[in-house]
Amino acid sequence: MNSAPAAAHTQTSTARSRFAEHPLTQLTLVRFREFLREPEALFWVFVFPILLAAGLGLAFRNRPPEVLQIGAVTPRLARSLRAEKLLSVSEFSAEGGLQALRSGKIALLAAPGSGSAIVYEYDDTNPEGRTAKMLADRAVQRAAGRVDPVGSSDRILREPGSRYIDFLIPGLLGMNLMGSGIWGMGFTIVDSRRKKLIKRLVATPMPRHYYLLSFGLSRLLMLVVEVGVLVGFGALVFKVPVRGSLLDLAVLSLISSLAFGAVGLLIASRAQTIEAVSGIMNVVMMPMWILSGVFFSAQRFPDVIQPVIHVLPLTAVIDALRANMLQGAGLVQLAPQLAILGCWMVVCFTVALKIFRWR
Repeated sequence: MNSAPAAAHTQTSTARSRFAEHPLTQLTLVRFREFLREPEALFWVFVFPILLAAGLGLAFRNRPPEVLQIGAVTPRLARSLRAEKLLSVSEFSAEGGLQALRSGKIALLAAPGSGSAIVYEYDDTNPEGRTAKMLADRAVQRAAGRVDPVGSSDRILREPGSRYIDFLIPGLLGMNLMGSGIWGMGFTIVDSRRKKLIKRLVATPMPRHYYLLSFGLSRLLMLVVEVGVLVGFGALVFKVPVRGSLLDLAVLSLISSLAFGAVGLLIASRAQTIEAVSGIMNVVMMPMWILSGVFFSAQRFPDVIQPVIHVLPLTAVIDALRANMLQGAGLVQLAPQLAILGCWMVVCFTVALKIFRWR
């Protein structure tokens, strides 16, 4: 009477066993084990971006305006300068003020000159000295009755999305996707080729495309953790906004990972040694680290090289991530960046598969 449930249980167990023993499943699990057994890989993929985000986020955190320490030689001049809120004014004798200026205790010393003139003594190579001179002169002129012909006011913007950390997190995420995609694909393939593992696998009945497909599957599964850790860290610690759809962010990260994986596959398709593939990967990635706007806007570079910068895959990824996370852009608005990534993915995969060395 229990034969039907027993048969169903047997079929389920058989299906699970077949799935677990399938060559593609085993190869994908091997990719995970290789990754988890490399402490360096875990550090660069998960720990390094968080440490970098924390350090730069603290260094460029929102702070109140800095009050500059300056000195004045006369009480009247000190009263005029104290009208400026960004200046902390101390009174000195002429000799004591010069000593404080030389020792770095104050950024500027104001003293009466000939007639009604005022002499500002400061180091013009010191940014604080230049700022202090500007603020001190403004306070003195206003105290003397200067009237500003055009009124003005300050409107301070501190909304999440306008801070440096908001700019940084998408850049670090793009850099991480590039590093894990290229290094994770390229290094492992060349290491397997060097150890003759690819040659042995090709000799089995396993279809060749399973080997390359296992890299893609392992990268996609790791992508959830890789993106979630960094984005979650930014949101929880620094309140970095994610204004776009999480589904759109996931699709964008998926396409980005596949594009960089294709670049890594192309780099590793012919390389025979770790030294060779490491050199090629650094040559490919270093210009993108510098040009693609990870830590500062790519618009800082000359206009003549902007067309080259905009077709780099990392530039497309970072621009798309910032638009999605900070501006709420959807996939339709990100079509130009997705098109660039799609071209890199298709071209690199096609060329890599044609020239891939299996032995």
